[in-house]
Amino acid sequence: MTNIVLQLTTDIQKQIKTHYQSSLIERHAPGVIFAAKLSDTAITAYKSGKVMFQGAGAEREAARWSSTATPTTTKTPSTKGDKLPTNFAAFSVIGSDETGTGDYFGPVTVAAVYVSAENIALVQELGVKDSKQLTDDYMRQIAPDLMKVCPHSILTLRNDKYNEIQARGYSQGKIKALLHNQALKHVLAKIEPEKPNYILIDQFAERGIYYNHIKNEKNIIRENVLFSTKAENLHVAVATASILARNAFLKEMDRLAEMVGFPLQKGASGKVDAMAAKIWLKHGEEVLKSMTKWHFANTEKARKLLQKKKG
Repeated sequence: MTNIVLQLTTDIQKQIKTHYQSSLIERHAPGVIFAAKLSDTAITAYKSGKVMFQGAGAEREAARWSSTATPTTTKTPSTKGDKLPTNFAAFSVIGSDETGTGDYFGPVTVAAVYVSAENIALVQELGVKDSKQLTDDYMRQIAPDLMKVCPHSILTLRNDKYNEIQARGYSQGKIKALLHNQALKHVLAKIEPEKPNYILIDQFAERGIYYNHIKNEKNIIRENVLFSTKAENLHVAVATASILARNAFLKEMDRLAEMVGFPLQKGASGKVDAMAAKIWLKHGEEVLKSMTKWHFANTEKARKLLQKKKG
């Protein structure tokens, strides 16, 4: 399906609405001003000024208004991975991403999200862009709406389980690969019999290494799977997955904060070492271990700080 999005002024949007007056339909999706349905084209106008043309006649109808569109420039990010098809951002895609892998406190979370071509503009209207440009509070705010409109799977691997698996010799790369494959299976099952045009995984390992990690799995997702770094810039499905994964991470961090009585420091810095030592002193080793990635260097640094405090 062809999808074309134009950025247009309010006056032009009014002209478009008048032009398609006889074909207007009711659409109650968030941010939609009006929608029209022709025999071969769907037209949807949004509060942000975007107007999306979808279907076999999309190019024809968009051409009527393209000369009035506001010029936009998009910087193509420098990425590594598979070469993506032309106009990839307009395809129906399942995107998957993870977070929490570099944080001493808190879980590893993976999310896979299906954004159909028809829902791309809606998802953007709900506030999705590269999650690195969004604050934690903003992601918490938009995540519930995104979960309502997008089929998704969110997996949260708490650190007690993470430590158990890691102690059995599983690398972090293998753990992430297993979670991604599982999340993708869940989403594909939810959208059956529909299929995405592609699946895009935010690349953390080369294709061969990724599939080697999951070679013993009963069901391995391979069809139309692509890998790319900075994938959140390449399709809104991955950007949405990044937001939902982050939201799940933050929820678990809230739960852990309630356990110890204060907010936890993110990352793996010296501040994290000091906080870990404080928790170790007050709550004991087992509590600290249950909420951290125990194999990180922070553990030994916290142990030394604890010994100094006791000494």
